[in-house]
This record gives sequence, structure tokens and C-alpha cells, in this order.
Amino acid sequence: MVEIWGKKDDTPPETLDPREVWWRDRYEQLSNHGYLLRPRYSPQWVPSWKTSNTLWANCEDGKRLRFGQVLDATRTSDGKVVSLKRIKRGDHPYEADIALYFSSQALASQPANHCVPVYEVFTLDGEDDTMIMVMPLLRLYNDPIFDTFGEAVECFRQLFEGLQFMHKHRVAHRDCMNRNIMLDPTHLYPELFHPVATNLNKNCTGDAKHSTRTQRPPKYYFIDFGISRRYDPSNTNPKEIPIWGGDKEVPEFQHSNKPCNPFATDVFYIGNAIKMDFILERRGFEFMKPLIASMIQADPDERPTMDEVVAQFDDIQRGLSQRKLRSRVVNAGEDLFERVVRTASHWKRRIGFVARGVPAIPSPPS
Repeated sequence: MVEIWGKKDDTPPETLDPREVWWRDRYEQLSNHGYLLRPRYSPQWVPSWKTSNTLWANCEDGKRLRFGQVLDATRTSDGKVVSLKRIKRGDHPYEADIALYFSSQALASQPANHCVPVYEVFTLDGEDDTMIMVMPLLRLYNDPIFDTFGEAVECFRQLFEGLQFMHKHRVAHRDCMNRNIMLDPTHLYPELFHPVATNLNKNCTGDAKHSTRTQRPPKYYFIDFGISRRYDPSNTNPKEIPIWGGDKEVPEFQHSNKPCNPFATDVFYIGNAIKMDFILERRGFEFMKPLIASMIQADPDERPTMDEVVAQFDDIQRGLSQRKLRSRVVNAGEDLFERVVRTASHWKRRIGFVARGVPAIPSPPS
């Protein structure tokens, strides 16, 4: 029995589920395009635990997909691990175009652009409605845990900057909730990790080794433009019929299908993500409460624009002391043992960072 996002699946680990079969059946096509899937998805796959004394749960090829539309692969031209996303054009007609727009030469190099880079998009033989979008391998933005408030502040800055950048280019994300915010793990995890069991190394033989964000600052990205829309600059107040994303708390969607401004909804999404993942789950983020409260107001017309959010956040950031920025982020449910262990390791790092002049707000290379 395996577990996928909390749901029990009785399919034996050596049996591919229908989502996996889809990828297995296109193994050769993808290989011809220059992308090699993991052994589990080869037509010639023999489960490694069948020829060894290892428990299937401890084997790399025993890990089942969490999301059927996304699979990792190795780019054969340079050995880089990438993500392949399957997109049905009929279901999401704008996704590839918007993603490629932000990956265009004119926009890709701009530091404020936090849309996931797209390396290429191609179709499969005989499946004109299905596209494969190739992107870097990313991981959830809040994993590993945040060590200091300075690390969290830099995360907020990048997210606000990135959504502001999208809005300036007249694109509303429309689903920028926490599971659509990722980070580039290249520097944090120099040896990477298993794409499914992300706490383990690539071979699932031990923990994935990583640094803190202060040591190796990551860049954060927005993903999944499946319901995003791009508007003409002349349309200064677009209205869209509500379409549900992953966050089910949007006030203007609760009891009405009245068209509303998707840019204001984006402000709610990103504000609510910070509320749920930081203000409620961790201690010490009171300094963000007034701004977040304004972003998640019930009346979308009363919410600030992303330009206003960025300006207000700049003021907040300037008001934080070095002591606060270097302080440890404490989880709300942290027990005494965890507190002692994490505090000791934190202070050891903190003293070293101060001695070496490492910035309290760590930003990635531009």
C-alpha cells in the first residue's frame, strides 16, 4: 500500500497506476526528444526489489507519482534534471503561451521576473492537443524550513516583486496559492533530491543534504498558469467570472458568480498564503499582520494593488532590526526537545554569519 497526498492507494508498488502508464507508453518518444525518464517508467522496467533483499519502500523506483501531469526527467544533452508537464491544450489554451511569454528573451533576464522558466514546449506524435512543457526541477517554497526572519522577509519580497511584475505585464495568475509557489533548489541542494520523496537523496539511500537559505539564498518562482489570463493594457479593470483555484477561501467567490477583477483576487491569494503558512503556523510575524489584513479584505475593491503592497512592504522591511532579522523562526507547535536542538544549531550558524558579515536578508545572485 502506498500513500499519495494523504490518500491510501492499494495498488501494488510494482504496478503502474493509469497516470504512470501514460508516461511509460511515451517513454521512447520522450527519449527521442532528449528526455530520459526514471527506470520505473521504462517499458523494460523490472522492480529493483524483485532482484534484491531491499524493501520496496526503500527503493528509488518504488516511489509513485504524486501529480500525474508532472514527471521529472534527465535531459540527455547535459544531464540536467528537469520537470515535464503534460498540458491539454483544450483544457488550458493559454498556459503555454503565457509561460513562454515570461520566458521570452525580453523578460527572462529581468530580476523581477519570478515566473518559472520554460526551456521548450513540444507536442507528441499523433497527440496535437497534448503539449509537453519542459521546466527546471523545483521544490515547494517553504521546504526546507525557514531558519531566520530575514530568510522569510526575502521570500516575501520576491513573491511580492514577482506578482507585481506579472501584473505590470497585464497577466493575472488567478491561482497563486501556496502550492503554486516554488523555489529553485540548485544551490540549496547541490546534489539535489528524489523528485517524489523530496526529503531523501536521489537514490533514496539517505537524507537529502541541504544548506540554509542564508548560506545559499534561493530564487522563488510562480508556477501553473493553467487559468491565468493576459489582458490588453487598455483594459484597466478586467472582469472575469469566478474560477476556483486551489485556495477555497476567496471571499468574492463564496456566494456569487458575479464577474470580478482577477488582479484583486491575486492579491488575496498571495496574502492568504502568507497568513496560512507564516502568521498562523509560526510565531513572531506580527509585523506582517496589518499588510496581510489589508490584502485579504472581503471587499476586493478595498485591497491594495501589488504596487501598493510592494511600497508598504519596503517600509516594513526597513523598520525591522538586525536582531529581529537574524532571529530564529519558531513553529507554532514546536516542542521543548525540538526547540533546544534547533536553537543550539541556529546560534552556532548565527554567530558565524555575523562574524563573516553575511547579510541578515540573504538575496540570490541577480
